[in-house]
Amino acid sequence: MSALAELQARLGYFFRDENLLRLALTHPSIAHEQNQPQPHNQRLEFLGDSVLGLALSRELYEKFPEADEGLLTKTRAKLVNAMSLAAHSRALNLGAQLVLSRGEENTGGRDRASALADSFESLVGAIFLDGGFEAAREFILRDFAADFSELDLLTGIENPKGELQELFQSKSPVAPSYQLISADGPDHDRRFECAVLHDGVELARGHGKSKKAAESTAALAALKILREKVTS
Repeated sequence: MSALAELQARLGYFFRDENLLRLALTHPSIAHEQNQPQPHNQRLEFLGDSVLGLALSRELYEKFPEADEGLLTKTRAKLVNAMSLAAHSRALNLGAQLVLSRGEENTGGRDRASALADSFESLVGAIFLDGGFEAAREFILRDFAADFSELDLLTGIENPKGELQELFQSKSPVAPSYQLISADGPDHDRRFECAVLHDGVELARGHGKSKKAAESTAALAALKILREKVTS
């Protein structure tokens, strides 16, 4: 079996036009090395970026009906950042099939995160041109299945208090407030408990080694409770 045939078997997609696959794997450094116009994968990368974004946006929209636009946008950004796409590319061993200039090869381009991320987007663009959106979407969802199985939109929120405030801003003029319930333990190991309230109603409580941390934990707990109410 040829290297391209093995790659397509890993992809779970076989190209009708293998030239599209070859183009997706051709790094722009080839054109610079030859000092003349040479087809490479940047245009496919541009196309694949949009196809990938649309497919993942639709999946996030359908899987998380309780999530607002801001949270969906942040989650999609994490799924398609360069490090994430490079990891997907490595899992498919795309680096081994990249067509690089000698200079790029000698400086580690075959395992460079940017080159690998670009090649993944180019591959998506090539599948889209070869088989249409549904073929590309099926490949994307198959390749991102593990990401979605582990995905919890509320884990990894960097600013739970901000997210909670944004949530209420769209529904009420009253902002969430926080109340210190208790603080105990020695000075070097304090433990705080805080409650988050909205319009006088307690939403949740949280603990932490500082008042700020306890408030953040309370906000995250409130977001989870509100999410469960929407889905129940």
